[in-house]
Amino acid sequence: MNKYVIKALSDGTVLSIHTAMGSFISSQGVYDTYSGSFRPVMVLGNMKGDLAVRCYVDEILINRLPDPSDMRARMTVPGMDINIPLKFVRIQPNVSPKIELSSQRTERVDVRVLPVIFSFEKREGVSIYPGQLVDVYIGEKNNTSKK
Repeated sequence: MNKYVIKALSDGTVLSIHTAMGSFISSQGVYDTYSGSFRPVMVLGNMKGDLAVRCYVDEILINRLPDPSDMRARMTVPGMDINIPLKFVRIQPNVSPKIELSSQRTERVDVRVLPVIFSFEKREGVSIYPGQLVDVYIGEKNNTSKK
């Protein structure tokens, strides 16, 4: 019976389940007929403490990114009048084709992007959920020391 049980390695919240009773599940996940790709059977997340946001920097802007030690970023949520400071976590050092599209007419779809990950403290009374689309603004910390 244990071979039919999916067990999480750590505590968390079930964010989504991509299968139904009687569905076939392989080690690659569940086949999604809409996208023609495999999706994970279940998505888990930890909703307590700090949350993370992954932003995709267009390849033409990569050379304008500040050094990680001087990086300052903030996040805004469309439709909400809040401004959340972000803390730099890491850069995923693999430039890949852009797959997240915003449906803007001026958006270029032939661009490659560099994922940059930030974390932030979830504020009381602010409803932010995994997968939500947010705007991230990256800049350089004000450096008052002279070089």
